[in-house]
Amino acid sequence: MTILKYLILAVIALPLPAIAQDGSQTCSIKRDSACAFTLLENEANRIENVTWRDQTYREIAKLMAAEGMTERAVSYIAKIQTPDTKAMTIRGIGMAAAELAWDKARYDTLFTALRAEAERITAPQSYAIALTYIAMGQAFAGDDVGAWATAASMESDSLRFKAYGETAEIQAEQGKPDAALKSIGMIDSAAYRNKAYTTVSKIFAERGKYDEALQTAMPINNAYKKAEAITYLLDKKRHEDLTKRLKKVE
Repeated sequence: MTILKYLILAVIALPLPAIAQDGSQTCSIKRDSACAFTLLENEANRIENVTWRDQTYREIAKLMAAEGMTERAVSYIAKIQTPDTKAMTIRGIGMAAAELAWDKARYDTLFTALRAEAERITAPQSYAIALTYIAMGQAFAGDDVGAWATAASMESDSLRFKAYGETAEIQAEQGKPDAALKSIGMIDSAAYRNKAYTTVSKIFAERGKYDEALQTAMPINNAYKKAEAITYLLDKKRHEDLTKRLKKVE
């Protein structure tokens, strides 16, 4: 188990009530989880190893975002020194907040703030990855237009194509075939499109949406890849039909 996991588990497992390190504050996590965040932040600030401290800041930011404290969560990005960890923190905040079912205006504010933090990342690869994660977060939150705009702004062809592909996968998981196909259609590479079509077709098949799976497989212009996708959905349907027959027998 990593030191980060030990740290988080130690804070969560504090006895109730718990006493702050200086003895001046009692903390009942059951009544008020804010005190646990204070203890966790204090411990994180004391970590000397940069990698461990950055990872802990990332986890704090994700936890805060999940609790709706996105402004505080975003403030942690600036404290992180490792570019890749900054990008992962942006992803964690966006994905956690996407589960909160906010209105569009509130999400626009959050993703604008995350984009501003991404623009401060000087490492090109980490910057591009951060934008990919923002697009994924927007798609997960239901903001397809925002996700497409974020992906379109990426200079790297391969990472832009990957962002569209990741967006399509999320849209497929949400049961939105039209949006998923539109995302894939924005990929200006036959190889990347074929890969995305294949992956998304399999996602629909896994969810028992066989018509959508076939619809997604049909545009594949590589015969082997198309056959692979169609085989996959037929196999899934065969297993589903078999399961239903066995249940009737029982």
